[in-house]
Amino acid sequence: MADVAQRAGVSSQTVSRVSNGDAAVVEATRKKVLDAMKELGYRPNSAARALKRGEFRAIGVITMGLTSTGNVRTLDAIAGSASRAGYAVTLIPLDAPTQKNVKGAFTRLDELAVDAVVLIMEVHLLDTAALTLPPHVKVVVVDSDATGRFPVVDTDQRQGARAVVRHLLDLGHGTVWHIAGPEESFAAGRRAEAWEAALREEGRTVPPVLRGDWTPESGYEAGLRIADEADCTAVFVANDQMALGLLRALHSRGVRVPEDVSVVGFDDIPEAASFIPPLTTIHQDFAQVGALCVEAVLRELAGETVTGVQLVATTLVERSSTASPGARGRER
Repeated sequence: MADVAQRAGVSSQTVSRVSNGDAAVVEATRKKVLDAMKELGYRPNSAARALKRGEFRAIGVITMGLTSTGNVRTLDAIAGSASRAGYAVTLIPLDAPTQKNVKGAFTRLDELAVDAVVLIMEVHLLDTAALTLPPHVKVVVVDSDATGRFPVVDTDQRQGARAVVRHLLDLGHGTVWHIAGPEESFAAGRRAEAWEAALREEGRTVPPVLRGDWTPESGYEAGLRIADEADCTAVFVANDQMALGLLRALHSRGVRVPEDVSVVGFDDIPEAASFIPPLTTIHQDFAQVGALCVEAVLRELAGETVTGVQLVATTLVERSSTASPGARGRER
């Protein structure tokens, strides 16, 4: 730093202010200092600066992997919001939802120096009494039942599922079948609960739940059974990827969409509009989820007490995969 100051003809304090991004430094002086840094190959030690400030300007994200659409798009949204706030993101993916793995991830993030942690957990782990997290770490959780222990940000899963049922019943379908996500998923559970509740409130028959694992392959397997159900005229699928598999299964059995069976997904992935037919689905505002996560983190870091659940509203996007009951509906 002293060498840079000498080369630029300024004080070491001015070099420090430039290194820390102080906006009060005159632009001409800033340029002289940056030029001197470049000439001398000087790189400010961010770790040392962080220790001096008492903050690292970094947010850790622990997630259950990057295979699900929701996790990937939420992570992308968090990274974008953090960057705009001047924070970096450090990612720790977990290969299994165990207390040991979560604690290990916190240890790693402690070593990597972060100011707070966002947990993207779609499994029943944070609501177990056995799980203990470092008390000094600021935590925000996505997609969990950790209310009371940590602030939670989530899509309004129930609102989206009810919108699907209302849309299909309004079209004239007698009931709605459901292909749910895995049992350990909070999102899948909320969507299935809201689907069943909406049907019961309308006095409609509740068909047996078919279950997949979020993949098109599992949607295809469930779709083969749907194709054999002559009474089925409408299906709510818990995500768009499984809906894609369902569409393939129905096509392979000669069941037309939407003439014979209407199909609605959940997520509104970018490819949904290019399915054959284009998929009616529930749009999740992942950008808003990410922004609220970072906002909650920054409020915690500012010393605020942040509690409760923030739900982000969903929107039904109508495309060509739904219609009034066709031949199947008239035969009932």
